[in-house]
Amino acid sequence: MAGNVKTFTVGYNPINEEDFFMSGDRLTGQVTLEMESDGKIQSISVKMKGKAEVKWTENHGKTSVTYHKKEKYFSIKQFIIPESHGNNAVVHGWHVYPFTFQIPAQELPSSFKASHGKIVYSLEANLSRPMRMDSKAKAHFTVFHRGNSISDPALRTPQHNIIDKKLKLFASGAVGMDVNIPQTGFKQGEGITVVAFIQNKSSRDINPKYCVYQKKSYFAMGKRRVETKDILKEVGEAIPRSTSQSVTRIITIPPTTQVSILNCSILKVEYRLRVYLDVKYASDPEIKFPIIIVPSLAGGEQPQPPEYSPYGFNAFGNPGMPGGSDFLLNPPAMNPYAPPPAYGSYALYPTLNGYDKKY
Repeated sequence: MAGNVKTFTVGYNPINEEDFFMSGDRLTGQVTLEMESDGKIQSISVKMKGKAEVKWTENHGKTSVTYHKKEKYFSIKQFIIPESHGNNAVVHGWHVYPFTFQIPAQELPSSFKASHGKIVYSLEANLSRPMRMDSKAKAHFTVFHRGNSISDPALRTPQHNIIDKKLKLFASGAVGMDVNIPQTGFKQGEGITVVAFIQNKSSRDINPKYCVYQKKSYFAMGKRRVETKDILKEVGEAIPRSTSQSVTRIITIPPTTQVSILNCSILKVEYRLRVYLDVKYASDPEIKFPIIIVPSLAGGEQPQPPEYSPYGFNAFGNPGMPGGSDFLLNPPAMNPYAPPPAYGSYALYPTLNGYDKKY
C-alpha cells in the first residue's frame, strides 16, 4: 500500500457457528491499521450497507439493451476517528479500533449471489489522510431472512393434488395420481415425504419421477428475466400396467441449496417439487407443488456476543486515539453464500458516534 500505511482491514465477530446474522442482531467488529512509520490521519469511518442489484443484457436485432436496477435497504455510517484537518497523529505499529452496529429490525431478504443478481450485506471502512488517496477495506457478512422460520404456520400447511389422464396413440387406458406432501416449508437438508396413490390403467408400465427445481426471477425496467435449474431428480420403481399402488418417497433437499427469497421486489428465488409419471410416447401427467426452503437453523433466536471480546489480540495503538482496545481480532469476512419498506426509523436503534442517515 502506498505511503506509510502497511495494512488496513475491516472484520467482524461471528455470533454463531454458521456465521450468519438476522435483522435486529448486533454486529461487532474492528478496523485494523498497521503503520510502517509515524503519520497523521484525518478520519477513520466504517459503514454498514445492505442492497440488492440485478443486471443483464439482451440483444434485440442489432441493438443491445442492458437492464439494471438496485434496491438499497440501509446505509449506516459511524466515525471511529472523527474528521479533522490531519491533527490525529498515529505512531508506527498496529492499531485496532472496535465498532458496533445494530442491523435494522426490518424486512431484510437473505444474502444471495448469481450471474444476474445479488443481495449483499457489507462493511466498508475508509481511512482519510492529508494529501493522500483514501485507503479502503471491505468485508461481506451473511444475512438470513428472519421471517423464514419453519415454525411459521403458513409453512406448515399440507399440500394435496390429483390428476387423471387418458392415453391415446401408442398407449391405451388411463393413468392417475393422488399426491400429498406434509407441508409447504422445508429446511435445507430436510427430507420431503411424498405419498402418492398411483393408478395405472394403461397398457404399459409407468415410472413415477420426482424433480425439485429452482426458479430465479430478475426484474428491471419493466422486464423480467427467468432462469430455471433442476436441483435434483429421482426415479421411483415401475408401476405395472393395470395395477394401482401407494408409493412413499423421501426427497432430500441438498443442504447447500440456496434459501427461498420471496421478499425482494427485484429478485426472487422460488422452488417447485414436480411429481410426474413417465409415460412413453405421451405427454407426462404431472403435479407441481410450490415449496419454500428456509435456513437449516433459522428456528430460534441467536445468542448475542458481548459488546467486545475481553480477550485475544493485543492492540498496540496510540493510547490517545479513540477506539483503541484489547479484543479478539477476526480476519476480514469471507464471501457470503445474499425490497422491503424503506428504512427510515433510525431513532429506534442505539445512537452511534458519527451516525449517518444517508442511503
